[in-house]
Amino acid sequence: MSSTVSPLAPKHVPDMPVIAGVRLATAEAGIRYKNRTDVLLAVMDKGTAVAGVFTKSKCPSAPVEWCRAKLKGGKARALVVNSGNANAFTGKTGRASTALTAKIAAKAVGCSEGEIFLASTGVIGEPLDATKFDGVLGRLAETAAPGDYLTAAKAIMTTDTFPKVATATVKLGKAKVTINGMAKGAGMIAPDMATMLSFIFTDAPIAPAALQALLKSGVEDTFNAVTIDGDTSTSDTLLAFATGAAAEHGAPKISRASDPRLKAFVKAFNQVLANLSEQVARDGEGARKLVEITVEGAKTKASARKIAMSIANSPLVKTAIAGEDANWGRVVMAVGKAGEPADRDKLSISFNGIRVAKRGARDPSYDEAQVSEAMKAPEIAILVSLGLGKGRDRVLTCDLTKEYVAINGDYRS
Repeated sequence: MSSTVSPLAPKHVPDMPVIAGVRLATAEAGIRYKNRTDVLLAVMDKGTAVAGVFTKSKCPSAPVEWCRAKLKGGKARALVVNSGNANAFTGKTGRASTALTAKIAAKAVGCSEGEIFLASTGVIGEPLDATKFDGVLGRLAETAAPGDYLTAAKAIMTTDTFPKVATATVKLGKAKVTINGMAKGAGMIAPDMATMLSFIFTDAPIAPAALQALLKSGVEDTFNAVTIDGDTSTSDTLLAFATGAAAEHGAPKISRASDPRLKAFVKAFNQVLANLSEQVARDGEGARKLVEITVEGAKTKASARKIAMSIANSPLVKTAIAGEDANWGRVVMAVGKAGEPADRDKLSISFNGIRVAKRGARDPSYDEAQVSEAMKAPEIAILVSLGLGKGRDRVLTCDLTKEYVAINGDYRS
């Protein structure tokens, strides 16, 4: 966790309303860090539905494997998150740690171990001493209270420079329902059907299967459209919890994701995901520029996504942006290597609304001074027009600075 906040951090932090059926508490368990909170316990009321998406890494963490197995039950009573240690690549010891953590949490909350969900973030390859949770989780269960999502988000930070929270309120039937979310992530970010660590809470009465469908759909154009460095974590976990408490106030019980009464809710739900995913891009390790890359005129949306990601993950493109250089040649390179349909002589490129390349060559009206001035902005928009079809997509990333190298060169020091 950095003491210097990213210059791209949001200027406004929303007031996070209470969600009925959710209580939070944090503590210092001494997992890795000193003099800071490093464990979060979220306690949910009985009957809370749960959904989740996880990393597609072939080397997943022990908590990811635990959650995948328990997700089949569809119900959750508690979430335990620790920072400082990912409990990944830890073999039998890691699996034993998850089992012990779940046992301690289940006893503290008063539920079955199958209703406990776990997430860990931090260093890979170091054993996690789950005995440090003994006693701590019991105290947290007793003191957990509605509210303080910002403090909860701080407890799960690693190299993040600011806590990431978002909220939305919307009508569902006759009732007002709330959606709160938190996330952590600043490096090793290239989600693949999941996100770093993110947790969504709502009081809407939505069945597990419907919630799972909403989450799987919502993540595609939000968290899965963000990359910091092209590296997918072993620990990526996105969990959503629906307590159903709003049913007491007239919210209809939803069993299908296609239910037309969910239209406004889905929009708000996706807005929370989009808000959190943008905050992750804004907090990229060492970032000084938020970069939006839009590819249009591709054969398909999927093709546009691959090309946009090729640009977003290019160290040469990202370092040029850090140097405030509108080097469209590097964008051309990234388009060409993506392996997707492209025609050099139809390609046009713009930086912050200024076209620098047109139909396979430098734009006739190119003005170096104008473009150089535009590149000084903290937010950079790159538009690539392929001229081949109607496929369009957008991804977010950040620049690549010397600070990124410094952070990751000293990560275990």
